[in-house]
Amino acid sequence: MKNRLIRLCLLVTLVTLVAGTVDAQAPASRKKTKRTTTSKKKNTDKNGTNTSSVAPVKDTVAKAVAVIEADIKLDTPRKSLRNDAAIELNLVKDRTPLAYEHIREDDAVYRQRVWRELDVHQKMNLPFTYKANEDNGNQRFISILLNLIKSGEITAFDATVDDRFTTPMTFKQIAEVMLGKPKTISIPDFNQDPDGSKGIMKDTTIMAEFNPDKVERYEIKEEWVFDKESSRMHVRILGIAPLQSIYEADGSLRAVTPVFWVYYPDTRPMLAKYEAYNGKNFGARMSWEELFESRMFASRIIKSTIDNPGDLFIDGYVKDPILQLLEGDDMKEKIFNYEQDLWSY
Repeated sequence: MKNRLIRLCLLVTLVTLVAGTVDAQAPASRKKTKRTTTSKKKNTDKNGTNTSSVAPVKDTVAKAVAVIEADIKLDTPRKSLRNDAAIELNLVKDRTPLAYEHIREDDAVYRQRVWRELDVHQKMNLPFTYKANEDNGNQRFISILLNLIKSGEITAFDATVDDRFTTPMTFKQIAEVMLGKPKTISIPDFNQDPDGSKGIMKDTTIMAEFNPDKVERYEIKEEWVFDKESSRMHVRILGIAPLQSIYEADGSLRAVTPVFWVYYPDTRPMLAKYEAYNGKNFGARMSWEELFESRMFASRIIKSTIDNPGDLFIDGYVKDPILQLLEGDDMKEKIFNYEQDLWSY
């Protein structure tokens, strides 16, 4: 009997020890699993891919490079802080052009269009090259036009399309036509290679500078109209275009082409506030609008609609320069004779 009791006590003690050992080992197993899970999260990305051995991605996007565009640098008008004259000058600020006399379409019994070329080197055209700076800026005619275009007061039209004012032109486009696009060339880098022995080069951009004296000619488009109501011939300027000379590699002149057109009726209010140069009397200067309306400029006819079904310039069918001048004078005489012949009896 005693042996049975001893055996029973030993069995109960053994079962108690085994149960305590199992309870003590259970938390240790859970902690181990948790550490394993945390370790996996550190080496995976959002898609579950192991990134512990993946190299970092390199940035292959090219850095933006600043593009240098052609630009015409014009002097900013600087107004005098004192009265820069012996008298008070206020009339030029209030000048407005006179309105054109209205011509009914039914009364225009005769119309001819004429294109003229104006050379600034002729004595009568010296106001176009006046280089002084006044309160409203440089007084060269090309500088006046460019300032008005840049400020948005008038619109320039593309001369490569046509001369009918159909395609507006921005100031940047004008700069590209007159100066060309900037060029990139390689030059020695003296910062990294002071003596040039290593041959280190760097890129630099070259942009031509605008020289207003290079604009030596202008083209004028006008129309002659005979009004039967007033019985007189009217001439109306329609557009003005500065011309640029294109030269060959050897320096010879290849062609003379217009850069842009401006619609003259739009420019009249602005040109009335700019005074033209008068070398004989500085106090008796007229405005640019008065100069054009009074025909105070010298020019030659280079094209007209008189007997010209091919719409050709004179140099397109007359090669000799002297004969070209005579042909232009003949066109002017035909317009003059039309009006004179109306009064013949």
